[in-house]
Amino acid sequence: MPENVPLAKAFRQTDYQIAGHGTRNVQVLKDALNEVDGQTDSDMYGKGKLIEEFQEKMAEYLGKESAVFFPSGTMAQQIALRIWCDEKGLKKVAYHPLCHLEIHEEDGLKELHHIEPILLADENRVIELEDVVNMEEEISCLLFELPQREIGGQLPDYETLESISSYCREKGIRLHLDGARLFEILPYYQKSVAEVCALFDSVYISFYKGIGGLAGAILAGDEAFTEESKVWKRRHGGDLISLYPYILSADYYFDNRLAKMEQYFVEAKELAELFNQCYAVTTRPAEPVSNMFHVHFQVSKEKLEPILVEIYETTGIGLTSNLREIGENSCYYEVSIGDQYETIPKDRVKKMFEMLDERLT
Repeated sequence: MPENVPLAKAFRQTDYQIAGHGTRNVQVLKDALNEVDGQTDSDMYGKGKLIEEFQEKMAEYLGKESAVFFPSGTMAQQIALRIWCDEKGLKKVAYHPLCHLEIHEEDGLKELHHIEPILLADENRVIELEDVVNMEEEISCLLFELPQREIGGQLPDYETLESISSYCREKGIRLHLDGARLFEILPYYQKSVAEVCALFDSVYISFYKGIGGLAGAILAGDEAFTEESKVWKRRHGGDLISLYPYILSADYYFDNRLAKMEQYFVEAKELAELFNQCYAVTTRPAEPVSNMFHVHFQVSKEKLEPILVEIYETTGIGLTSNLREIGENSCYYEVSIGDQYETIPKDRVKKMFEMLDERLT
């Protein structure tokens, strides 16, 4: 068994890779620009027909009065929470312990805006109505991530969302949606995006996750909120002289991939079922509620890596380039289904899972 071959190298050399839309190289932008007239005027410092028309398109799609394009979701979400804190005059917000702002942003919310986060719920489950009702702290805003990425993309049921939304409005708490993967959960909820967004005062969406664009985000809400967000965007340095590569890419892949979210969801459930049939492998959730889930192995990372390398080299299919260690005898990785999965011959997929089960038994 080729134990000396690094997993990442073997993964790169496979013919097929299960997750995503393909390699994130310059072709992502070239495809988006292929049919764009080179004489199209660029946006400039957040103004111009190109950016304004896209913002209007997104506001209409989300069912909100207005929308603003941001270069990053990190910037957009910190600004959203700052606006709601300033409105109430209280610099306290609540969110899940594994929220992106808490674990991936180097305490930006605290250091840049001096906002204190209140962590809700156990980190291994989603926020429930009781968690919100039983808060001892007064807050300005509650941030809700749908789906909760760090625990496998889990979701609360829709009735819970409606109850939390009603409670927050009754108590004067603003509700903000971290909808980085909002498009991907619509097939599970069987709701329109406008129906989901109507439960929230402000909404953030990403254009490089399920959509697969270059980068960028939209922050949407009422007119007063988005006008204030433009001021903060300028303060954060978010008004680049032009953002058109991101906007054109976002628009192109939005139009091309939005209708595929149902397909990705069905394929994710199919793939999770195959994993769950293997010895010492489980998915979280057991049945995905979006196009993403986590794959857990009751095997050490050290033992699993050479097994995966052998499978990659034999079948030509790559599962992941990286495993995250949980304990001495367990590890996991995250998978998000995109355009790649449907291109893999089914007989190869079958052979790969047969090998995985056999090697782990």
